Amino acid sequence: MKRTSIRRRARRGIAWIASVVCVLALFPAVAKADNPIVQHIYTADPAPLVHNGRVYLYTGHDEDGSTNFTMREWRVWSSADMVNWTDHGSPMSLATFSWASSNAWAGHTIARNGTFYWYVPVTNRTTGRMAIGVGVSDSPTGPFRDALGRPLVENGEIDPAAFIDDTGQAYLYWGNPNLWYVRLNADMISFSGSPTQIPLTTAGFGTRTGNPSRPTLYEEAPWVYKRNGLYYNVFAAECCSEFIAYSTAPGPTGPWTYRGTIMPRQGRSFTNHPGIIDFKGSSYFFYHNGALPGGSGFTRSVAVERFTYNANGTIPTINMTTAGPPQVATLNPYVRQEAETIAWGTGIETEPSSEGGMNVGWIENGDSIKVKGVAFGVGATSFTARVASATSGGNIELRLGSATGTLVGRCGVAGTGGWQNWTTVSCPVSGATGTYDVYFRFTGASGYLFNVNWWQFNGTAESHSEGAER
Repeated sequence: MKRTSIRRRARRGIAWIASVVCVLALFPAVAKADNPIVQHIYTADPAPLVHNGRVYLYTGHDEDGSTNFTMREWRVWSSADMVNWTDHGSPMSLATFSWASSNAWAGHTIARNGTFYWYVPVTNRTTGRMAIGVGVSDSPTGPFRDALGRPLVENGEIDPAAFIDDTGQAYLYWGNPNLWYVRLNADMISFSGSPTQIPLTTAGFGTRTGNPSRPTLYEEAPWVYKRNGLYYNVFAAECCSEFIAYSTAPGPTGPWTYRGTIMPRQGRSFTNHPGIIDFKGSSYFFYHNGALPGGSGFTRSVAVERFTYNANGTIPTINMTTAGPPQVATLNPYVRQEAETIAWGTGIETEPSSEGGMNVGWIENGDSIKVKGVAFGVGATSFTARVASATSGGNIELRLGSATGTLVGRCGVAGTGGWQNWTTVSCPVSGATGTYDVYFRFTGASGYLFNVNWWQFNGTAESHSEGAER
């Protein structure tokens, strides 16, 4: 397999050095940062979904070095603790829709009766207009297939978001420069009636000045949900650059009342895109910015903050941080963990594995992965990993607290004859007790070293417990 990477090539040049200087200014303590939540590719337009005790995050993918909205696929990530995110790869792309030509832009996924529906805007190759298609899957991680073989709806506008009311009635909202909705049928891939335009009044969506053709703040990216009997419409406001605002209503179609700003203009991206969920007793706000090296309005990255509603149901002002939300559960090292479950990665990338799922690859000397809040309990005795190498391999250093922290084990990886020729390696571990952030630091000769598919620590049955030490 040829090992190439746009980002790898970029990082060897002056542009990479300049980017690192910028990101160090943004992240003065990079080792402690957890935002943006994905570091090995650019992600945009977050759409979180809670399902069976995990948060599934559906994003777009900005191509490396893009100077426009160059997007060809969508990606899926998931987390059980809001800090360690598993890369599930790309289960849907432009190729999924035979009638689409370009622009895999901001979508939204919703579950109903065991099926997952992913509504996405793409360019219809026949008409040249933006249209909304529907991907469907029996799994939150796909693969997704085209449900219709044609657009669900097409009026040249973008940013679909679905919502199912308590009554069971489902709605699809979308639009830029207007705001539309349809009532979806129970099958979620057809609708009753015609698309209805929501009146964009200044009372409902705030006042924009200096643009008579767009008198309100509404720009795009609606996110509609219900909480305590009140309907919320959170949206990107007043390009460019955008901030996040919201309105509320007594019903799913209005009348809407403008409530103000949630997230001010921040973050080195001239667009933003909201997503709000409740998970394990807390509320979370997802957005994107340009915080990674090379980041911009066309190379964006998804981040998340925890927040608390005000007593009257209003949403407080939320600012972007590098820290992100607190971890809501420790990670159990005594069960198999995917190598692509990452809190912070440096240098690595991911790819589909011949054994299923994804693996971590493009590993060079000095690269590392942080996994946060690993609960060792009374202690691990050994470490096992599934690895492959088309070169002479290298080492996996197991460190606590930082990439240069306490060394508790070192596993040697030999060449296996190919990047997908997998074998299992093990090594003893000493001193891994309590709860720590674990860093897998990769060392070896020059060039690419090896791939990692999964890992697991081993110890006595009582080893895993809730530790407090960090």
